[in-house]
Amino acid sequence: MSTSRRDWLFALVIITICIGLYFVDLAGIPTAPSGLHARGRVIAVDNSNVRTNLIVKTESQFLTVRLLNGPHQGQELTITNMLTGKMEFDEFYEAGATVLVEYDMAKGKPANGLARGHYRLRLQLVLIGLFGLLLIGVAGVTGLKALLSFVFTAMVLWKVFFPLLLKGFAPLPTGMAVVGIFTAVVTFSVGGMNRRGIATFAGSMMGVSLTCLLAVLFTQAFALHGAVRPFAETLLYSGYYDLQLTDIFIAGVFIASSGAVMDLAMDIAAAMDEIKQKNPDIGFRDHLRSGLRVGRAVIGTMTTTLLLAYSSSHITMFLLFMAKGLPSENILNAPFVAAEILNILVGSFGLVTVAPFTALVAGLLYHWKPSMNKERL
Repeated sequence: MSTSRRDWLFALVIITICIGLYFVDLAGIPTAPSGLHARGRVIAVDNSNVRTNLIVKTESQFLTVRLLNGPHQGQELTITNMLTGKMEFDEFYEAGATVLVEYDMAKGKPANGLARGHYRLRLQLVLIGLFGLLLIGVAGVTGLKALLSFVFTAMVLWKVFFPLLLKGFAPLPTGMAVVGIFTAVVTFSVGGMNRRGIATFAGSMMGVSLTCLLAVLFTQAFALHGAVRPFAETLLYSGYYDLQLTDIFIAGVFIASSGAVMDLAMDIAAAMDEIKQKNPDIGFRDHLRSGLRVGRAVIGTMTTTLLLAYSSSHITMFLLFMAKGLPSENILNAPFVAAEILNILVGSFGLVTVAPFTALVAGLLYHWKPSMNKERL
């Protein structure tokens, strides 16, 4: 079977799995009761009960909403928008806004409506579509496979990993298994079912395994627990008292870095594959040194990528600390800041080591048998 046929067959298998995962419910948690949903246009607003304290709004905002789609399109209902004073959760509406409305029926008419936020679902679909078109337009068939890998990874996390954690599965082995699954799919679908794909997968898993080990050691040394993550305490209060939050935090560390690790591993494996194709007679040591030189060039930017990705998601936290004039010792020693430092540095350990890991595996694969140097798998 040719390489292209194997790749397309592999892609077909992944598509089938994604479709199957859509209908899977491993958690078995009943869906929270809800009514009908529709887009609604706010046509009138009553803010007479709203209390404003500086920039914080509390109490009730009354909205008159006209439904824009669904079986009751064109009908109007009144919605009470409760403002709790938590700006990260509250939304304040003005006339003309389009919102997602959840409502029940009373006496044949829409009633008991709730505003579930500004309507964003259509724009989200547009953004996903544009992302897919960009991937395919730039990378062609490889972009299509990358898009498929993206969808598969999201499905595995949402339909497999998260439900298994809620059911009480051990986070660390479950996380490693899940990372192994989507690393295999991503590397083999994008890199191909060949030595390049095998080298990428092996190097990635070695880097992720090291990250996991270091995360375990330094989480204990830093005396951190999983409750430093947002919503962790709320999750416990929701009835999941037995969740291993610290292990979930550790799993989050190596899962978060696995994408960058795969990226770097693919760069090294692809470079070594190209070197071998252009110079079939290159020796093992020269081949390995070439791969390491490519790795050195990429490592510097990739470690900075982790720093920017993690720190930029906490800009307001750092601004608050700076505005309060807190000394750097207090900031760096705070548990939630220490957790991010652990994220960045431990993830960077995996990035730095994945380059030699991948180069070594690729070198061994391309030079294991002299007869294999003349043909690709």
